[in-house]
Amino acid sequence: MRRSDDRWARAGDRHWRGSARLAASCAALFGAMSLLVDWDAGSLTPPRVVLWLGLSAALLTVLLPPRVTAGPGWLAVRGPFRRRVVHTDTLTTVRRYDGVSSHLVLRDTYGHRLELDPRVLAANPLIWHELDTGVRRSVERGTLLQGADVLDRLGHSIDDEAARAVLRASGLS
Repeated sequence: MRRSDDRWARAGDRHWRGSARLAASCAALFGAMSLLVDWDAGSLTPPRVVLWLGLSAALLTVLLPPRVTAGPGWLAVRGPFRRRVVHTDTLTTVRRYDGVSSHLVLRDTYGHRLELDPRVLAANPLIWHELDTGVRRSVERGTLLQGADVLDRLGHSIDDEAARAVLRASGLS
């Protein structure tokens, strides 16, 4: 039985704040250095200030990582312009694309779709637990038609990495 406040319980990316701070620092440093070099050259004008600040804002938008949160039956990814949510207990397909930037693509029965970096799941056990619980419900309900094996392999690799980390921390490996 679910308590009434369980639907608002969320698990978030533990490393997002640090990554967002790094992105903001890089954008601020770029803006400050650009303004400083332009001022030192004697060519700083109001339109150029707007240009450098706009480029700094664009750099922040590019570098800012998506924020991943999960709760009972849902997974959300918030980017700089939009938020995508899938219902993990009604997933239909899960696909993993490997290459330069590996990512998972999740689709649910409502037609919602989101892309997610699997490293976020490996670094955040609570998000992985929420996704895994939802996937198990999808399998029980029969809605997950493609991709259960992808998540099984991902779960095994996450568990293997966690076991290696424990062995390294204890000095046994």
